[in-house]
Amino acid sequence: MAVFRIGRRTALPAPECWRRVTDWEAHGAGVPATSVSVRGPLPVGEGSTVVARTGLGGRLGFDDPMEIVRWSPPSPGRAGVVRLEKRGRVVTGWASIEVHPTWSGSVVLWVEGLRVRGVPGLLDPLVAHAGRAVFGRALDRLLASPRRPAPE
Repeated sequence: MAVFRIGRRTALPAPECWRRVTDWEAHGAGVPATSVSVRGPLPVGEGSTVVARTGLGGRLGFDDPMEIVRWSPPSPGRAGVVRLEKRGRVVTGWASIEVHPTWSGSVVLWVEGLRVRGVPGLLDPLVAHAGRAVFGRALDRLLASPRRPAPE
């Protein structure tokens, strides 16, 4: 199993940071050729399924369904944690995202373990490196401040 870890500091307060990292549809904007949707009970939480569809359309792609098995938003003095179990035919494993409040904002810790069908374990370091790069960019995009319009 390829395991990787991503950490980021942000000036965003923990509730806003949590809102952004659990805005599942927004994850697709930061991952090439991927769209993300949510199925199941609303509001999103334990028991919901997040589905990342990666591909060029039609049959040239695959779904990565992930069930939310833990949903604990941050509260004063306590980190927020969401854990997803990957239940797809192509990708299996898990992901855990934590949002830790700090005096100056928050810290995000994203740890993921995944296995890709047909990819031998010998290539796990390469898969972990790619995961760190792709999901690190996605996380940076989620945490980026919205662009302000230029003054006229």
